[in-house]
Amino acid sequence: MKGFGRYLMFLASLVVRRESFKTYYKLTIEEAVLVGVNSILLVALVSSFMGAVTTVQTAYNMVSPLIPKFIISQVVREMTILELAPTIIAIIYAGKVGSSMSGGLGTMRITEQIDALEVMGINSASYLVLPKVVASLIMYPMLVILAGVCALLGGYIVGSLTGIITPTDYIYGIRFVFNEYMITFALIKSFVFAFMISTISCFKGYYTKGGALEVGISSTEAVTTSVIAVLIGDYLLAQLLL
Repeated sequence: MKGFGRYLMFLASLVVRRESFKTYYKLTIEEAVLVGVNSILLVALVSSFMGAVTTVQTAYNMVSPLIPKFIISQVVREMTILELAPTIIAIIYAGKVGSSMSGGLGTMRITEQIDALEVMGINSASYLVLPKVVASLIMYPMLVILAGVCALLGGYIVGSLTGIITPTDYIYGIRFVFNEYMITFALIKSFVFAFMISTISCFKGYYTKGGALEVGISSTEAVTTSVIAVLIGDYLLAQLLL
């Protein structure tokens, strides 16, 4: 509970004694490139294979000839939008971006760069962390949308090339009794996950103590804690919103 209270105080410190909007705008754009643009290739690759594998495995488990083929793509759609795109990509995002955030802030802490900012009268938490959080809130939902598109496209390509399902049936299954609320639910999850991963990772890095060894420990703790928070948040959001 002591750590959670410190985390809440850390969040409160992000919105006091802020710098000018121009300063945050520049920093946020830089962070958006680091956390979003640089993650596009990894997200697209992972999500495409997730969609392909889900298509193959769904087809493998459909043993009854009475079940129409378009159900395969319907299952892929449901799994992708509800779980694979927002949650699995969040775990990858925590490993790639969360560890980077924690390691960067931890290095600044042990080299006394954060202390130097405080001496100059700058709110170091707000100056260093708030742009990372805002950039994550902007870019991660876009990565989730990209992941969903790539997963469905990966399933389409594999299904067509292997003959598991025809392109016509695949498109029909994706459109069959589609509930638009699933998109809303996935985006709500993506905003929550982006906030949790960015703030937890920054919190772990910001309060690093010791030397280079502790920076690595903080990065590991940031990823571990973020993943646990994402899984708990995933369950709670499913209970609340579905």
